[in-house]
Amino acid sequence: MTIDTHGETAVEPLDHDHGHHGYITDKDKYLNRLKRIEGQARGIHKMVEDEKYCIDILTQISALTSALEAVAVGLLDDHLRHCVVDAARLGGAEADAKITEATQAIARLVR
Repeated sequence: MTIDTHGETAVEPLDHDHGHHGYITDKDKYLNRLKRIEGQARGIHKMVEDEKYCIDILTQISALTSALEAVAVGLLDDHLRHCVVDAARLGGAEADAKITEATQAIARLVR
């Protein structure tokens, strides 16, 4: 875990080399959604620069949050359907680790 430049805790991504990730078949869809999210974030930045009305900015932040949550839920669904199911088929410690990993990811999302 690290602290970013704004003093907030950031979780460092784990380096999992599993070869094929569940989201790979929808990679372009995720990349396009993330590009739109980047645009939304830039739009909010501009709204603050231009001193737009607070409620309008908060509305856009809510939309951005919902968009990020939708990406997160999609990735979690793909992870469960592919990575966790594959590990469960193998059983043992790998299955336990994947379930724990998924549970921890869900816990981070619902905070």
